[in-house]
Amino acid sequence: MLMYCYSVMVFMFISGMYVFCSKRKHLLAVLLSLEFMVLVMFLMLFMFLNMFNYELFFSMVFLVFSVCEGALGLSILVSMIRTHGNDFFQSFVILQC
Repeated sequence: MLMYCYSVMVFMFISGMYVFCSKRKHLLAVLLSLEFMVLVMFLMLFMFLNMFNYELFFSMVFLVFSVCEGALGLSILVSMIRTHGNDFFQSFVILQC
């Protein structure tokens, strides 16, 4: 049963990586796939810590860093939409006057 759970989580992580690589034109899709991969990594970490009866303090630190990463990604998304009007990377030009 435990091996089945790990194989499902690895499949979920690989599917998140596939979406991350295939939908690279939209910033919102990239951010959602990154958050999905972080959630899967959190579940894997939680199961690993529970399996060896370790403290769950590290999982809280991991959640704090993932929330900070999500907030930074959303602030980049909002600033990009305000300046360029959409979240396409094709319309994002570095050298603007």
